[in-house]
Amino acid sequence: MKKFVIIVAGGSGSRMGSEIPKQFLQLCEKPVLMHTIQVFFDFDPESELILVLPDAQKNLWKELCLKHSFSLPQQIVSGGETRFHSVQNGLKLIQEEGIVFIHDGVRPLVSRETLERCNHMAQKNGNAIPVLSINESLRKQKGLQSVSVDRTLYLSVQTPQTFRSEVILKSYLQPYQPDFTDDASVAEKAGFPIFMVEGNRENIKITNPTDLIVAEAFLQEKVKK
Repeated sequence: MKKFVIIVAGGSGSRMGSEIPKQFLQLCEKPVLMHTIQVFFDFDPESELILVLPDAQKNLWKELCLKHSFSLPQQIVSGGETRFHSVQNGLKLIQEEGIVFIHDGVRPLVSRETLERCNHMAQKNGNAIPVLSINESLRKQKGLQSVSVDRTLYLSVQTPQTFRSEVILKSYLQPYQPDFTDDASVAEKAGFPIFMVEGNRENIKITNPTDLIVAEAFLQEKVKK
């Protein structure tokens, strides 16, 4: 089944303490976003790659691609007011049936095994989201106090959130709502049950300087293997 990959890359560098958007920061000598795109190309070179970028960042991305001789095929579309609208813009390019992966541009360490699990589950049940169990204790805030909660009832959600095209296209016909925190919440609101697969621990979302250090260590270790 044909695969589509929508990579959403609209972040800033504010939490990094950088003027450079975090998806363009250097990771093992090339921008984070290039690592992310490469993972999906390596998984399936026939995938249709759709990159969602803010208009103000498109020229910088083109300059970086020239600088690093990065020429993997990709379609670039404009980001929207929110992540919901950005994904919606990317979905407009999907005109045929297939499996749609929607991924954060700053998650360059998703494993091939996670992608395979997402693809298999989405083909079987219509969608799949990668999740991890919670290792730390959790507490629920109640004013100035807090109460403990059972962490086994909760899961940490990653991307790519993966869907059969007819499921996600129908889901994004809905008007935007503030409680749409990810693509699964959009599909759930449209009436689709959400299915889960195991993610991978190193599939971190790079949002601060520590994450960048950790990602570099993971990538260097991967090269050694």
